[in-house]
Amino acid sequence: MKICVISFDFWGYDEHIVEALCAKGINAHHIKIGDVTHSNFSERATNAVSKIFLNKNLKTEKRQKFVLDSLENLGHQDQILVLNPDTFDLATLEKIRKYTDRLITYLYDSLDRLAVEEQKLILFDKIFSFDIADSKRNDFEKLTNYIYLPHQKSEDQNPQMDLFYITSYDNKRVSLIKLLAKRLIDLKLKFQIMVIGKKGWKHQLKNIFITVPEQLNIIFSIKKICHEKLPEYYKNSKALLDLTRENQHGLSFRVFEAMALEKKIITDNEYIKNYDFYNPNNILVLNETCSNLDKSFFELPYQKIPDDVYYKYTLDNWVNVVFKLR
Repeated sequence: MKICVISFDFWGYDEHIVEALCAKGINAHHIKIGDVTHSNFSERATNAVSKIFLNKNLKTEKRQKFVLDSLENLGHQDQILVLNPDTFDLATLEKIRKYTDRLITYLYDSLDRLAVEEQKLILFDKIFSFDIADSKRNDFEKLTNYIYLPHQKSEDQNPQMDLFYITSYDNKRVSLIKLLAKRLIDLKLKFQIMVIGKKGWKHQLKNIFITVPEQLNIIFSIKKICHEKLPEYYKNSKALLDLTRENQHGLSFRVFEAMALEKKIITDNEYIKNYDFYNPNNILVLNETCSNLDKSFFELPYQKIPDDVYYKYTLDNWVNVVFKLR
């Protein structure tokens, strides 16, 4: 069987899908459009002029040509999974469609945040979505993100922090972080928060947290942390924080990274209570004031998830479901 995964893969999650398929003996390939950039200053300058005066993004066109050229070299595929359909124009998706018997997409963002036109969606034979609300409104098949990290028992780790959080800049999240930070300080808990933003945001963020005592370890950075290094940060903490974006109803990868490493989760996502792995000993859903956060949550040991429930959320099961391999 020949399967191709096409994605931007900004955070490096999608390459795990291809690795899982290859481990099953499938001829799988990854077309990663995120690697396609302008090679020199001249190309960047030309693209800037094109966007301003012609309303045309040459980088986007270069990426879509790269996908079609790659498919031409790979030949016909039994299945193609497109993970970022919003990044392609309709004409390119129609051409991708011709290279396969089964075209699939997985939406790991809500349509409210990253809209995908109806003309594009109807090209797909199957649409999966991580978002509960989108799945109900559009008759998509609901499918969570997946556990891609190797399972590691909590007793084999020696965390020095109570809570760790890394996030991109987001007004909603930053407001809650400040409230939560005060609560954590009052409880005398050790924690580290990393906020990744663009140039110019660092000073703005520091102003937001100007009243926070020095013992709070908040790092403001414009540099993204390498995806492969994140588990080391996670392992050094008893619990991971996961805060939602506006209009998010699905579960982020943070939840499944926590499951793999047997870490507790603190979140503002009420929908997590609807899943079969939900356990109030392991998962705390914050109220609006964070007043339900208590030190005892960190002191009680992690309760292991039953093996059959855990397997449902593994990448091995995810590829079985998406590509109908069972």
